[in-house]
Amino acid sequence: MQLGMIGLGKMGANMTRRLLSGEHDLMVFDRNPEAVAAAKAYGVVGTESPEDLAGKLTAPRAVWVMVPSGEPTEQTIAHLAEVLDRGDTIIDGGNSNYKDTVRRAAWLAERGLHAVDVGTSGGIWGIEEGYSMTVGGDAEAVSRLGPIFETLAPAADKGWGHVGPSGSGHFVKMVHNGVEYGLMEAYAEGFNLMHHKEEFGLDISQIAEIWRHGSVVRSWLLNLAARALADDADLDGVAPYVQDSGEGRWAVAEAIELSVAIPVITSALEQRFASREAENFGNKLLNALRNQFGGHELQRKV
Repeated sequence: MQLGMIGLGKMGANMTRRLLSGEHDLMVFDRNPEAVAAAKAYGVVGTESPEDLAGKLTAPRAVWVMVPSGEPTEQTIAHLAEVLDRGDTIIDGGNSNYKDTVRRAAWLAERGLHAVDVGTSGGIWGIEEGYSMTVGGDAEAVSRLGPIFETLAPAADKGWGHVGPSGSGHFVKMVHNGVEYGLMEAYAEGFNLMHHKEEFGLDISQIAEIWRHGSVVRSWLLNLAARALADDADLDGVAPYVQDSGEGRWAVAEAIELSVAIPVITSALEQRFASREAENFGNKLLNALRNQFGGHELQRKV
């Protein structure tokens, strides 16, 4: 099947390479000419602009957008809407806020363009293991793109599915990432507790390996934790600073709107915020308050 791809960051480039295994006809564009040159080296057709990309595709065209969420996605889709024709399809495979996706889909529909949103998970391992994809959009457009999803997925009939109308694919991916936050935080807290039990001299790298087999907490995330600990058991070279890409915040905001309790995901998000404060003013105040009301020793900076 023929497909255009815009955005050749690490994940976009890996997805393009996996698609080649399905013998799809691929045209690519990226603002970085070096990324296009690298893609051409493994067998795709490089283009110089979205206009050039559209010109090389046969109608009805399908263009997969794999650029950062927010304004980059907004601008790219708006540009594509000007160069594509009625009946063509724009696929957003990035981590867009589902509300933006719903809005853009309605705007594109007014122009006769199909919008398909794909909540894509798999990270840097997707090129080998396949990608998990929750797909939103109208059934006709999704059905026509089936061969693409079957090639990208772990298997043709596993790891992907049409979950609902426009926006639903990104909504489910938002929830997925919130769950991911909670799972990662649980592993982090458990291993941290063992790390502090110094009297037992626990080898937490060994324990991670034990848990990987037969345990009810075994998972791919645990496999990755075991890999990280095998490389550096004390994580001496790793900073205790955890970034977030936005989906956890959106999930918590959505839960508030729907009056749905998600305490684990909320707590995991808050822990990420806390990790970024080298000097937490709130903790300083707690220290001072204990001294004020109880005369407890005031811990001071060394």
